[in-house]
Amino acid sequence: MPVARTLAVALTGLEGTVVEVEADVAAGLPAFHLVGLPDSSMLQARERVRAAAAQIGAGIAQRRIAVNMQPAWLPKHGSGFDLAIAIAVLAAQGDLEAEDIAGVVHLGELGLDGRIRPVPGTLPALLAARRAGVGRAVVPAADADEARLVEGIGVVPAEDLCEVLRHHGSRAEVHPPAPQQSLPAAARAPDPERRERLDFCDVLGQLQARRAAEVAAAGGHHLLLAGPPGAGKTMIAARIPGILPPLGNRDALDVSAIHSLSGGFDARAGLITDPPFEAPHHTATTASVVGGGPGLARPGAISRAHAGVLFLDEAPEFPSRVLEALREPLETGDVTLHRARGITRYPARFQLVMAANPCPCGHAWGRGDRCTCTPLQRRRYLARLSGPVLDRIDMRVEVGPVDLRRVDAAGEPSAAIARRVRAARERQRRRFAALPWTTNSQIPGSALRGDLAPERGGRRMLEEAVDQGRLTLRGHDRVLRVAWTLADLDGAEIPDGDHIGTALSLRGKDRT
Repeated sequence: MPVARTLAVALTGLEGTVVEVEADVAAGLPAFHLVGLPDSSMLQARERVRAAAAQIGAGIAQRRIAVNMQPAWLPKHGSGFDLAIAIAVLAAQGDLEAEDIAGVVHLGELGLDGRIRPVPGTLPALLAARRAGVGRAVVPAADADEARLVEGIGVVPAEDLCEVLRHHGSRAEVHPPAPQQSLPAAARAPDPERRERLDFCDVLGQLQARRAAEVAAAGGHHLLLAGPPGAGKTMIAARIPGILPPLGNRDALDVSAIHSLSGGFDARAGLITDPPFEAPHHTATTASVVGGGPGLARPGAISRAHAGVLFLDEAPEFPSRVLEALREPLETGDVTLHRARGITRYPARFQLVMAANPCPCGHAWGRGDRCTCTPLQRRRYLARLSGPVLDRIDMRVEVGPVDLRRVDAAGEPSAAIARRVRAARERQRRRFAALPWTTNSQIPGSALRGDLAPERGGRRMLEEAVDQGRLTLRGHDRVLRVAWTLADLDGAEIPDGDHIGTALSLRGKDRT
């Protein structure tokens, strides 16, 4: 019998490669060989395919079966190849026309009863198939909503293997699996009330910290909030996503694809357009924050926070390896993970917000009368935030205790702040329309010292700060970026001395 061929998709991070799955059924001792660098979960597909085909009445022939996945040098992993393997084998033994399946992508994991179960990464897989020119795809019915988000591909949802065979005009007499009650796969549904529920009007006082949060949201800047427990640091950080503008189409696709790969994407509401908010616990490992795992690396919290906010509460309590691992993603906007089976790249252009106490007990504030820590304990605690990490933070703001006698009953609502943030982002969008960056936080240093350089008076102020050791050269550029955001919030064409002075005060002193 001729070799039968169909298509699947191998994912390496968010990058997908269309794989040709070819099957040959020949005379000889019964055997089922999978070749083309499959991992252990793919090798187990042989038993799933045999059992699923037998359950619907399309048994696999007791012959020598060889399934090859091209390109053979590319590692393949996961159970999403089950359906493509089953269709290729059944076509090779004559149950299907080989021409009907040749240009179709098949995605899905097979249950032993023949049902097709959802697989993570359907969205990035079909995006890769569309780029390769594929026009049709068969996907699990549970992933149909997600698959339909990819325009330009005809999607065929299927509950079980029997449906797929009938769709392709099966010659064998097949029947659907016996009905049974099963719990639906759990999906993380978005919380539509989250942005409205967390409102800045709940934050009493803290005018400087609230202003810093607005500036951070308007320009995509990183922020450190330092102060005693109960001052409102976590409240302010949790409300920053509520004043960010909705994601653009490109960011929405990237964020949705990352969450699809992580298995937490509910496509019923469409693409994710709310900026994500990730807040890992301080006991999180490096792999869970940056990404990792056995085989090909999985996305971590910094990738799930792409185009949104990564909040590290009690930042000095995080392991130093986790904090130091953030240095490169903070500069490049992506993370590249090297593993034995390949190199995986994930986008990680997140906005970092950290909260820190002044000491382990948290009471070294003001005169520090209640503090029980020794001077050595305080130094060691603050030294956990290393100079290179702090140098990448645009603003460091002290958040002191609130004096209820000097604050109003309610602060400014998030809706009013969000309008100013959107206006500032729109100014940046117009200014950078022909450039490869979108927010002030992404302006390269060469542009800050060229076309976007401030007037001579403002430059002199920054040069003096560098000469006095208050700023590093990286800090000099970050102050200028914050000054541009302050100018955008004020509707100014270029930062003046007041904007640069405010940005310097928000920056604080760099360690020397």
